[in-house]
Amino acid sequence: MTDQKHAPISVDEMAHAFEEDTGPADLSPYAIEDWLTLAIFWGMAACVFLQFFTRYALNNSLAWTEEIAANCLVVIVFLGSVMCVRMCRHIQVDLLYRLMSKRAARLLQGAVDLVVIGFFAYATWLMWRYVAVVGSERMVTVDLPRGFVFYTVLAAFALMFLRAVQNLVKDMTSAKTVREQAEEADIPAGV
Repeated sequence: MTDQKHAPISVDEMAHAFEEDTGPADLSPYAIEDWLTLAIFWGMAACVFLQFFTRYALNNSLAWTEEIAANCLVVIVFLGSVMCVRMCRHIQVDLLYRLMSKRAARLLQGAVDLVVIGFFAYATWLMWRYVAVVGSERMVTVDLPRGFVFYTVLAAFALMFLRAVQNLVKDMTSAKTVREQAEEADIPAGV
């Protein structure tokens, strides 16, 4: 780790830093599942706000908001995991990769990719079986099938499987693995 020294700046310089033109935002790293997750997040936030407002301001809570918010959270977790698989952002211990030669690290990454693919294939199959058993259950406070949530989780596991396969293909065909690219993206500029 390097010791970084930042030059002190004045309040005026700091205020003018917000006026700098940074150019257009780069939305290319985001996929369709990211935008869907964001939309569901805002739907959950609206339900939580509505629950808070009706409970504390009106003293008459809407019971359905809690169940909808909880189901939205489940969907957000699993759809967000698809993004983590795609961008190689799940928690991992990469100490071995740093101690190994490039070739050995690449072989280990291939083996890890195959294990991850196997895990997501098995989890998708298990979720498929689970949905077949409980997919037609109804929600408690809203007369909707819970299958909406279960099928979304099933789709998320299937997408995680496909993204893991995509990562394996990228690892086999690119000069750098997806993990190495994610590591480089985490390194701040100038370090």
